[in-house]
Amino acid sequence: MWKYLYIVLFFISFLISLFLTSLFGRIAKKVGILAIPSERKIHKKPTPLLGGLGISFSFLLVIAIGIIFVNYNLVPEFIKDYIPGIYSIFPKLLSIVLCGIIVIFFGLLDDAYELKALQKLFFQFITSTIIFLSGIRITFFISNTFLSYLITCLWIIFMMNCFNLLDNMDGLSAGVATITGFILFVFAFEMEQLFIATILSVFLGSVCGFLFHNFPPAKIFMGEVGSSFLGYFLGVVSILLTYYKYEENKNFLPLFIPLIVFSVPFFDTISVIIIRLKRGYSIFKADTNHLSHRLVSIGMTQKQAILFIYLLTLTTGINALILKNLNIYGGIEVLLVVILILTIVAILEFFGRKWEN
Repeated sequence: MWKYLYIVLFFISFLISLFLTSLFGRIAKKVGILAIPSERKIHKKPTPLLGGLGISFSFLLVIAIGIIFVNYNLVPEFIKDYIPGIYSIFPKLLSIVLCGIIVIFFGLLDDAYELKALQKLFFQFITSTIIFLSGIRITFFISNTFLSYLITCLWIIFMMNCFNLLDNMDGLSAGVATITGFILFVFAFEMEQLFIATILSVFLGSVCGFLFHNFPPAKIFMGEVGSSFLGYFLGVVSILLTYYKYEENKNFLPLFIPLIVFSVPFFDTISVIIIRLKRGYSIFKADTNHLSHRLVSIGMTQKQAILFIYLLTLTTGINALILKNLNIYGGIEVLLVVILILTIVAILEFFGRKWEN
């Protein structure tokens, strides 16, 4: 029965996001929150931002309605046996919602006033700290609290910035978030992690509702508020997921599953940073040296580059689903396959690249 619940939640959040994204697009036009074309951007006309509010508000609205239904025992019969367990995770869920609101707040500030890099980093640090204090943290089986805090904060902040940097072409960041989110959903479903699968189904519906308006040619952009929310949520959910079954006692390699799932966003971010450093640019300065831009420079259209990155994300990320079932030798082979795929892409674009500074 749970799979039917996931489908229902997906379509409810999809329809709400579809409506809200269109609504916030009209509001953005009226108040003048627009992405203006420039030499650092590839779109040709002013495009409304605030599409990210369609994603985040639809997600938070469906979650809020779900909390109300559980609180008043208005859920289907098959869920009632799980209500004590649902109540037990309420504190973490409320922390996710609270920090989501903080992310929306500073994303709106950035879209309206263009915050400086250190200002954005400050808000990201506050958000990740609250998440850690709520008990959502990375430990790697290490008991050192400070080390756990540092790793958790760095992970969430890096994820937020990865999806922010990935938002450089129509439909790219949202599409990659959909694919990686779906892989995490399948993993949660297979591992019977019902809470995580449930909130992921809501998230996926919300992102797909926005993607309907954002797929090229985009009618609206997600803005900082959207890209930050995508990275924030996927970063937190990837921490919440349990990748390792103690009773199996096979190997520690399932802990690398998030690195495989998000290998393409990481590849894009790291390669852009390297290019900027080699050219003496600030790593915070926007440019057109992302993977998507480099693919266009070797002959692809924008839509082809986006679809190629979708396929690349799926090809690398799907390997994560089998990692938990392999022994250490099979797991190492999977990691090598992912590394080799990305290396091949890097070699091909290196010899064919003609992108401009």
